[in-house]
Amino acid sequence: HALSVANIPNSSRGKTSARSSTAPTPEGLQGRRCKLLEEDSPMAQAGRRQRQRYVTKVGKCQVNLGNIQDKKRFLSDIFTTIVDLKYRWFLFVFMMCYVVTWVVFGFIYFLDAWVRGDVWHQGDPEWQACIENVDGFVSALLLSVESQRTIGYGTRMVTANCAEGVILLIAQSIVGSMIDAMMVGCMFVKISRPKKRAQTLIFSKNCVISLRDEKLCLMFRVGDLRESHMVDAKIRAKLIKSRQTAEGEFIPLEQSELNLGYDTGEDRLFLVEPQIICHVINRHSPFWDMSAESLRREQFEIIIILEGIVEATGNHVLAAGMTCQARTSYTEDEILWGYRFEPCMSLEKGAFQVDYSRFEMTFEVQTPAASAKELQE
Repeated sequence: HALSVANIPNSSRGKTSARSSTAPTPEGLQGRRCKLLEEDSPMAQAGRRQRQRYVTKVGKCQVNLGNIQDKKRFLSDIFTTIVDLKYRWFLFVFMMCYVVTWVVFGFIYFLDAWVRGDVWHQGDPEWQACIENVDGFVSALLLSVESQRTIGYGTRMVTANCAEGVILLIAQSIVGSMIDAMMVGCMFVKISRPKKRAQTLIFSKNCVISLRDEKLCLMFRVGDLRESHMVDAKIRAKLIKSRQTAEGEFIPLEQSELNLGYDTGEDRLFLVEPQIICHVINRHSPFWDMSAESLRREQFEIIIILEGIVEATGNHVLAAGMTCQARTSYTEDEILWGYRFEPCMSLEKGAFQVDYSRFEMTFEVQTPAASAKELQE
């Protein structure tokens, strides 16, 4: 368990509090300036660098799988294995599938022509050749490429004077069709996967905790940059936190669910404009006993998962009906206690205008530093 404990960054509070409605006192400015200098020190920066995320801000899972013994499972699902390859390896496999088949069948063509003596009787009008105009391996390779790609220049060909040549041509045609079907299918699936669609789904850099309807709530903001919206968008949240049981068992990175309105249907979003997602801190919440002071000593990570179906518009016909997933994470030092998000929508010329320059802006509000449990008591 090599994770280090980080505190709430005062630099974020300093930036956002400048937009607060209350003017800071000189003593407060001096104290904030000292805290900023402390956070800019090498020791503070080294502590922040040691913080290992479970999921990065852009949604990449920081989990490496190793010591896998039964690797033949990947070959049993070869289609998914090829699609999941990186583009450089995918293009390499794509090209090698064709190059290897051309070379193999070219070698067999040359071997057949050499065994039957067609190589040594070039230009002999009385010789009944099995494969015409093949005088070496290069010409046999050209015949293989022309046959599989149905180019057919007409200078090299398989004649009806031998049965093995006809069988070889049929076999190459079948193998070539199978390779075309598989590789073109893999290319289509890889290009049409809606993975890049998640790049236009954005999350706020920080979470905020403040009162809403007299209840302490943890909130973050989510938005969609495209005009083609997500269909049936759903959002979930997971709390990743290590703990030790009463029996002394250590559970690393235990996952627990954060309720974002599953029981009321508020987790299903109509993501047309940026929305503030709210988690009510009640007795069923893992933050029930957490106060502003105890938050500084905690160590956890909140994983946000947004899923939806890519809308079938003119620009997304290839990706129609495919599920897109966007992820991000928030650590304990990215939670601002006593802040709210600034509104980013206005009514202009008979339509609602979204100002994404205000998407990350927060302002400080009066919020008790006690936990939700203490507030209820």
